[in-house]
Amino acid sequence: MSEPFSVRVTVRGYETDVQGHLNQAVYLNYAEHARWSLLQAAGITQSGLIARGVGPVALETTIRYRRELLAGDEADVSCAFLWSGGKIFTIEQTITKDDGTVAAELTGVGGLMDLKQRKLLPDPGAVFRELAKDPALFGL
Repeated sequence: MSEPFSVRVTVRGYETDVQGHLNQAVYLNYAEHARWSLLQAAGITQSGLIARGVGPVALETTIRYRRELLAGDEADVSCAFLWSGGKIFTIEQTITKDDGTVAAELTGVGGLMDLKQRKLLPDPGAVFRELAKDPALFGL
């Protein structure tokens, strides 16, 4: 199995809280950034999704904070899609500091919504395969 897709982020001072570590909500922003970066790397754009009449939706997110991130820290945010069939998929993400220390682990459950019917599509993987220039980035 290949390495999961990953992007580098640098913690900015304004993203930290009064204790000096990364604010809890920003972990979600970093994870979202990695997911959209993966879509872009695979050749899927937001406008392409809208033109197809679909949009990704988050159904559940769990964050396990392992080590603090401080202003100026650099970290890699990985993103791996797991497919079990049906309407939903799982996304596993890890935020890893420069020294290899895991700062956080995120697990999300998502789907693709038909934007007109407002219902989940029965096979989101098929749509990703159809739209992506590189479906292997999604593990497809």
